[in-house]
Amino acid sequence: MTKKAEVLGHPYDRLSPDLILDAVESAGFEVDGTLLPLNSYENRVLQVGLEEKPPLVAKFYRPGRWTDKAILEDHAFSLELAEQEIPVVPPLRDGDGRSLFEHQGFRFALYPRQGGRGPNLEDPDNLEWIGRFIGRIHAVGASQPFRHRENLDVDSLGWQSIRWLRDSPLLPAEIAGSYLGLAEDLLTSVSRTFDELDFRPLRLHGDCHPGNILWTDLGPHFVDMDDCRNGPAIQDLWMLLSGDRQEMTGQLAELLEGYRQFHDFDPRELALIEPLRSLRLIHYNAWLARRWDDPAFPRAFPWFGTSAYWQEQLAILQQQKESLRQPPLMVF
Repeated sequence: MTKKAEVLGHPYDRLSPDLILDAVESAGFEVDGTLLPLNSYENRVLQVGLEEKPPLVAKFYRPGRWTDKAILEDHAFSLELAEQEIPVVPPLRDGDGRSLFEHQGFRFALYPRQGGRGPNLEDPDNLEWIGRFIGRIHAVGASQPFRHRENLDVDSLGWQSIRWLRDSPLLPAEIAGSYLGLAEDLLTSVSRTFDELDFRPLRLHGDCHPGNILWTDLGPHFVDMDDCRNGPAIQDLWMLLSGDRQEMTGQLAELLEGYRQFHDFDPRELALIEPLRSLRLIHYNAWLARRWDDPAFPRAFPWFGTSAYWQEQLAILQQQKESLRQPPLMVF
């Protein structure tokens, strides 16, 4: 942390309970003074109690991360999906149609509260159900690209992450050479696969892991579109797979059974599963390093930066290098 950052603190230090309540009231809601922080690190997300109405969820965007146009494109995609009766949670709009608000330098959006439990991914029927909705999301997403949001590519998620980690004091010197050298080898292989595979990018959820799918008696709904971007369809499928190769093949078959009812799937994209996993592993470490000046991160991830943690990461990348040599999953 620089001396300037030590003096000024982090922008979120100003996000006091009073400021949050005032912000929600400025958008036209009468609050009852209750706040419940929700599990989020990239942004600040809270449940806000209202007078004589159900609570809502307020998301305060991390300053400097997205442009207004990029945020509004996220909102527009969510609203477009909701209009097609696809179960996402879109932002609320005021009487003028605005979904992005600003208060004392913080941009924020408001959402209806929609709870649920984690999906049971061991149930084939649930996987097929999720696959149907992802197929519907992609059918809408394929109609036009994002113009202001990031693309899923090797440079932004991979090479830029390595450049950041190379300059980070959180990567111990005794491990840095081995970790960065192995990460560069992986990205060279990943880049080759991306270059060889001429996939058609489409608008994605972008971060479709089980924690962003909530289940109720009515089925699944998708939350947190904050990482939506242009990319290959398999990005919204591979994070739902777990276990050994045989188990993942079975899970993928169930997902695609539902997916293909609403959108075509190019089986060549199966070759991207392990490259995408490699990008996520490397990008995750760079994300933690980038956010270390936010006091929430050292509290939540105290093990990050320790030699033991990086030794574990080195072993994970070594395993990943072997995974990249294996043939891709096959589903017919």
